[in-house]
Amino acid sequence: MPLKPNNSYWRRNLRLTGLLLVLWFGVTFGVSFFARELSFSFFGWPFSFWVASQGALIVYAAIVWYYAWAMNRLDREAEADDPA
Repeated sequence: MPLKPNNSYWRRNLRLTGLLLVLWFGVTFGVSFFARELSFSFFGWPFSFWVASQGALIVYAAIVWYYAWAMNRLDREAEADDPA
């Protein structure tokens, strides 16, 4: 017997993915676009250079970590709600 698709699970999955993609876009293109206006020193380096070399990578790692954590939690909730 095939399982019924869990619409709530997929809706939350797509919402999370969309939110994290917006964050990724903002870090990748938004900060880069306005980098010339970000002309202050951060740990001894220009902030625009720091964001391009280190800050973006930290945000990307945080996005991956959060997605894995949130999907594990969502999977556990979906298994608990599954009447099978």
